[in-house]
Formats: sequence, C-alpha cells, structure tokens
Amino acid sequence: MPDKPRQDCPGVGPIGTCVRDTVTSYFEQLDGHSCCDLHRMVIEEAEAPLFETVMHACGGNQTRAAEALGINRGTLRKKLRQYGLDDQ
Repeated sequence: MPDKPRQDCPGVGPIGTCVRDTVTSYFEQLDGHSCCDLHRMVIEEAEAPLFETVMHACGGNQTRAAEALGINRGTLRKKLRQYGLDDQ
C-alpha cells in the first residue's frame, strides 16, 4: 500500500517508504540468515533520532515536543531517559 499523508497532518512525507526500503535492504544483507527482535530493533532505531530531532526542533521544550509527537509529556520524558537524551 503506498504511503498517504495523514488527513490531520498535511505535508507529512513518505517515512513508511524509507522504512520499507531500509528493512528490505536489511533482509538482502542477511542473505538468507535468520534475524530476531526485528520489531524492537526498528522501533529503537527510529525512536531515538525521532525524539532527538523533535527536541532540537522544539528548542528543548518538552511540552511542545510531546504535542508535536502526539504523546503525553510523561511518556516523552521516559523515552528521553531510555535513549539517553534527557540531559540535552
């Protein structure tokens, strides 16, 4: 299914296409070998730079960042700690 911008978020780009291409490339590099914890790996690889970039774009303001991400501030603080981004 092709990426479609969300109706409530105009201008949203094709992040899904990037993920699809990256995971496809990952499987090609595995060359038939098995993998495990793929979901966890993809989520962690995506979340850390997502939170870092949003925090930077919001000037470190957690309230604005949480709003931009569509999560509550407590969840944002937990994720920032998880990825070692809480002291930036």
